[in-house]
Amino acid sequence: MSTLIVSDLRTTVLSRWYVRLADNPSEKRNHFRTKLVYYRAAAELLEADPARPLTWKRVVAAARPRGARSTFYEVAGAHARHRMFDALINDGDSDSIQLALGYLRNDPVDQLVDETKIWSYWPYRQRLLKILTGTAMAQVDLEDAAARSLAAWAKQHRSLAAALDHAPPACAVEDLMVIARGRLAAVRAAGRLSDHLRKCTSTP
Repeated sequence: MSTLIVSDLRTTVLSRWYVRLADNPSEKRNHFRTKLVYYRAAAELLEADPARPLTWKRVVAAARPRGARSTFYEVAGAHARHRMFDALINDGDSDSIQLALGYLRNDPVDQLVDETKIWSYWPYRQRLLKILTGTAMAQVDLEDAAARSLAAWAKQHRSLAAALDHAPPACAVEDLMVIARGRLAAVRAAGRLSDHLRKCTSTP
């Protein structure tokens, strides 16, 4: 069963969404490169001054080599391209829809932060899956392993982890739901991970 779960973690809705964007080989049509400019800007601003409100103007000003309001709204907002939220809604599964509704944001900057968390956490998630693939699965508590991976990310990215009231990366919530095999609704999974992030970011 554990091996099957790890296989499922590799093909979650958000995993497919992220890989589809990140692995686009086209130079001219690679929207992920544009997203990265604004993800990095948001992460750097939160790290530099987490108490200062994050606005689209600050994000655009921090985007390198040059940001623009129009480009920002291609990345975040109700009509942005390739949104995480849309990937979940379009999947049509009830769990995906519940997860999407938990990340329904009116503010495009908040939407950007949600996606920035996924981008920032992604290397930790990939490292976790690599470890799980090469480990005797009977000896692994998958939920504990996922929690430790999230904790390692949070300790290195405290301001980003704490943003939006410690909302966890949506992919981590989806992973926990997969690990629970239908026994944990999206809202409960997100709440559990938010509590975990609060503990992680409040300790040295």
